[in-house]
Amino acid sequence: MNVIVCGAGQVGFSIARYLSIEGNDVTVIDRTPELIGRVNAALDVQAMVGNASEPAILAAANADEADMIIAVTYADEVNMVACQVAHSLFNVPTKIARIRQQSFLDPVWADLFSRDHMPIDVIISPELEVAKAIDRRLAVPGAFDMIPLAEDNVRVIGVRCSEKCPIVNTPLRQLTELFPDLNVVVVGISRDGDVRIPTSRDQMLAGDEVYFVSETEHVNRVMEIFGYEEIEASRLVIVGGGNVGSNLAKTIEEREGVTAKIIEMDRERARKIAEIVPETTVLQGDIFDQEILAESNIASADTIVAVTDDDETNVLGSLLAKQLGVKQAIALVKRDSYASLVTKLGVDILVNPRSIIVSKIMQHVRQGRIRSVYSLWEGFGEIIEAEVMETSPLVGATLGDKKLPRGVIIGAIVRDRRVLIPRVDTDIRTGDRVILLAATGTIREVEKLFAVRLDFT
Repeated sequence: MNVIVCGAGQVGFSIARYLSIEGNDVTVIDRTPELIGRVNAALDVQAMVGNASEPAILAAANADEADMIIAVTYADEVNMVACQVAHSLFNVPTKIARIRQQSFLDPVWADLFSRDHMPIDVIISPELEVAKAIDRRLAVPGAFDMIPLAEDNVRVIGVRCSEKCPIVNTPLRQLTELFPDLNVVVVGISRDGDVRIPTSRDQMLAGDEVYFVSETEHVNRVMEIFGYEEIEASRLVIVGGGNVGSNLAKTIEEREGVTAKIIEMDRERARKIAEIVPETTVLQGDIFDQEILAESNIASADTIVAVTDDDETNVLGSLLAKQLGVKQAIALVKRDSYASLVTKLGVDILVNPRSIIVSKIMQHVRQGRIRSVYSLWEGFGEIIEAEVMETSPLVGATLGDKKLPRGVIIGAIVRDRRVLIPRVDTDIRTGDRVILLAATGTIREVEKLFAVRLDFT
């Protein structure tokens, strides 16, 4: 596949890296020479300095041969015009744009992005996607990640194993024997930075990060088995009233029995937020100010969600709240170097916006009947939900008969809303939804298993 990536920032760099590893022809465009230099030094792609919205630049990038353009520059207008030019002049089939400005996304103006006006096939709103990701984590107390799949019949959950976890040091093959009524499969384990797809002989140890696949109705019970029996938070304090904070507050207002307070430094922004979320208490001030802490009654909050534009404020504000008695801290952190340090200091959940946006975009890059994609552990692999078509080589075979690519593990099969945990005698049928974890090097093989034709839906 031939892909043009407009923007060489963190998101653009990550997308280009994933695509190039898989053998796609990738061209990266950015107007900053330093960023293009970094791409040239690190990736096996074509990279060029220029304005991605200019026809001459896109022509030089061979846009007339491109299958897809992914516009993720820092400027919404550049992203939109790049897609328009790619469509009008070069007939690029699939156009994806990152758009941050919320006014562009107002349903009143939805017709703007139609084929007759500004034909963008997929619009990604970073702030909205991050708010959704945080909301998903709030739904499963104790989990650092939660991915709903197959119309939420299945959930992929990320947890940290503590010394209190009852099933540490237990071979995974014994989980079924110990809990025969639970539909759960451990699909990934990260230990001291080493990530692996486990075998039935592997054990989970204290300190491990684990992803498991579970039938949704069993999630609470499985969380208890991992040592987490927390109830869902009912009192939240959101630090930062930007688009992430305000979108999260909107979602919380729709929940019965859950309340939130927002602390926002900027006076004018605080006033505007109060209009956007009238049922949410908005406090104007600094999270580190004692008066604001007292006014927010933060010590009685269940969860603090720190989502300002500053990593240090988010981390330190979260740690301060934990010291004052808040049970759970969620912090938006953009720097990868902070991750391992911050969780050891006591921040429970880190939210990396780049990973969330890359996952969302890659869902539309994947070929075949790929319904959902979610990147795990900074490019180790992807959680994939795929639909089995009649022409798939999987149809008619049992999992014992069909040897899956090395580096692939199936976590669940959903058939007519019924969740099946995979066994060697489990057969694959047309229409099944298969939930799996695939290591990065196996993605192409997985796409072939579910391909019926080239599509990007």
